[in-house]
Amino acid sequence: MTSARDTVDAFGERWGAHDLDGCLAMLTDDCVFDATGPAPDGTRCVGVDAIRAAWEPIFADTAATFTAEETFDADDRVVQLWRYDWGDGHVRGVDVFRVRDGKVAEKLSYVKG
Repeated sequence: MTSARDTVDAFGERWGAHDLDGCLAMLTDDCVFDATGPAPDGTRCVGVDAIRAAWEPIFADTAATFTAEETFDADDRVVQLWRYDWGDGHVRGVDVFRVRDGKVAEKLSYVKG
């Protein structure tokens, strides 16, 4: 049995490599992704197809980098503080993950704003 932390670490490796299909393969069929925008609440995407559509533009920018700054876990939850850099800008944020059966079931994203 893979720990929730191990699952999120593996997911992050794929994200950092801009491997969209690899990330999507690590999601449950009913995964929930809460995007950081638009303000104030972001957009909720449910299911792999909706999440693919939301993530495609992010993964298409292969010059952008994602850096996990701190990660901690409790049972099926993982919280990760991160920095996302692109061109001449960056944003810091946090993701709250829920892992079920070795796959990401929730990725709730928040940014400093």
